Amino acid sequence: MLFTDHGLGLAAVGLLKGLYPILWGLGQIPTGHLADRIGRKPLIIYGMLVQTVGFVLALALLERPLLAGLLSAVFLGLGTAMLYPALIASISDHAHPAWRANALGAYRFWRDIGYAAGALVTGILTDALGLTAASGFLAARWITEHTKD
Repeated sequence: MLFTDHGLGLAAVGLLKGLYPILWGLGQIPTGHLADRIGRKPLIIYGMLVQTVGFVLALALLERPLLAGLLSAVFLGLGTAMLYPALIASISDHAHPAWRANALGAYRFWRDIGYAAGALVTGILTDALGLTAASGFLAARWITEHTKD
């Protein structure tokens, strides 16, 4: 809606809507491997910060809506690709094998609920308080790496 309100047609919005999940999906292949090599925490933190850049670019470049949308989709897709495998792996790292499936199920349930109900609240709070960048800094402080013995 943001980009149609700024003059983009259906084809351009479709391109933007397709670019984000393609980068997210394909990007998880190398970033999942990277999370096993360098740890979960850096990818979670930097993924959130890369997503923040995507949100900022979407708004900062609105006088050129196609450019704003393309850059935003790239940064959001890459940031999400960094986050998702690292978050899932982090849950697995901290869960005992006997209850790992339940832990992942609970995590995914609450994450997916956030898409629907949380999106409204998050959008309002993010706009009002700049919480996306703050969440990356909070993750840097509070997330701990789980070392395998």
